[in-house]
Amino acid sequence: MTDFELERDAIVQTFLGESEEGLAVMEEVLIALEVRGDDPELLGTVFRLAHTLKGNGSSLGFDGLVRFCHTLEDLLDRLRERVLPVTADLIALLLRAVDALREMVPAAAAGADGLNGGQERLLRQLAAYAASGITPVASPPAGDQEGEPVAAPVTATLDPSGGKRRGLRVDMHKLDRMLDLTGEIAIARNRLRRMLEEGGASPEMLEAQGEVDRLGQDLQERVMQARLVPLRPTLRQHIRTVRDLSASQGKQARLVIEGEDVEVDTSVIEHVRDPLSHMIRNAVDHGIERPDVRRQRGKDPCGTIALRARHESGTIVLEISDDGAGLDRERILDRARRRGLDTARLDAGEIQRLVFEPGFSTAETVTELSGRGVGLDVVRRNIHALRGSVGIRSRAGQGTTITIRLPLTLAIIEGFGVAVGDEAYVIPLEAVVECLELPAEASSNGEGGGVISLRGAALPYVRLRRLFGVAGEGRREQVVVVKQDGGAPAGLVVDDLQP
Repeated sequence: MTDFELERDAIVQTFLGESEEGLAVMEEVLIALEVRGDDPELLGTVFRLAHTLKGNGSSLGFDGLVRFCHTLEDLLDRLRERVLPVTADLIALLLRAVDALREMVPAAAAGADGLNGGQERLLRQLAAYAASGITPVASPPAGDQEGEPVAAPVTATLDPSGGKRRGLRVDMHKLDRMLDLTGEIAIARNRLRRMLEEGGASPEMLEAQGEVDRLGQDLQERVMQARLVPLRPTLRQHIRTVRDLSASQGKQARLVIEGEDVEVDTSVIEHVRDPLSHMIRNAVDHGIERPDVRRQRGKDPCGTIALRARHESGTIVLEISDDGAGLDRERILDRARRRGLDTARLDAGEIQRLVFEPGFSTAETVTELSGRGVGLDVVRRNIHALRGSVGIRSRAGQGTTITIRLPLTLAIIEGFGVAVGDEAYVIPLEAVVECLELPAEASSNGEGGGVISLRGAALPYVRLRRLFGVAGEGRREQVVVVKQDGGAPAGLVVDDLQP
């Protein structure tokens, strides 16, 4: 590959990233225009974004993309000049144009710079509207029906600049490798420190080793910070989801976003998208009532879905709440009984958590969005796979809140070291509750496991020596009490603790 080809490839990659960010902001601005159609700042922002995309595409020779953007720019210019009014149908058409651009940009970058049949038809609609001002018959989102109301406004602060800061795009593989190296350095540091301590090193050598430890830890923290990205793009992509889904069901809903500047490791971002999408769709489908029903219940006909993010005790907390109908306790119990579950001793929290069970659904009919009982089950499995937890609380007629707790990063796990014979093991520190010495009566039984009393409660335990077939006899046995979220604690019997 020639130097010119390498340089062009780098430019195209930058173009793809900037275009993705610009189209996301354009989508947000267009949705806000549904309510504030006379806002000149919003109109100016969406025009500038289209103009920038056209200019970037022109510099790379993407003629088909430039032609589409030029027609879109003509229409937006007429809106800025107040020649045409901002209508719901026009916003729907412009959102379809954004969807088309999301397909055209990567296609052009891959060498397929041209418009397919659907994009050509959309281009003609844009041109006709710009030329005549006749309201087009905009194709609704999937599931829409003619005459259904448009979603209510999105209450989120718009940042027309896209929140850009001066920075450098770095391949994630490079960051992953840097993090791996800092982890390997940490292991080597710990090994060296133990060797120095056991070998009777001089105070000067130990002091130098301590300084190396501090520098290594600082380097690891810096690499971790380089991997942090704001949640803003991940949260804001659901603005369009709420708009389209609520409109398709004849509902009205607004999305409120809080904590969009909270930063998390990029690996967490990649894994949290699907669970968030499931829960947002669930809130629209099951939570928010139709406008006439909400009026009868004394509510605002426009429902509110809140998406909140915050840091809390070394974790990232995401909350998805709605002010809808809440969980139907009797329907959940009826569904549980039909599945053969014993519901007699379930408390309120346990009843609500049943909605996370595989195949559990209270929907009476199967639709494109729900009814097959896979949504919240998928959410729980995905969150637990990330070493996180998910909880739910609901009040009938007032709404539901689902809370997700996740580690700030999936790349590093703080560990608690234990030893069995000559073998060393590491237990995730977040799962360790406490440590205690195994009672004498339990030590003498020699079995692979058993049950002891922990402050009056039964604690089952298992000997790792027997479980893993480690040779030799155990020394003073210690019990490490571990607990998985949502489950009962258990004990792991080991020889030594190495915290």
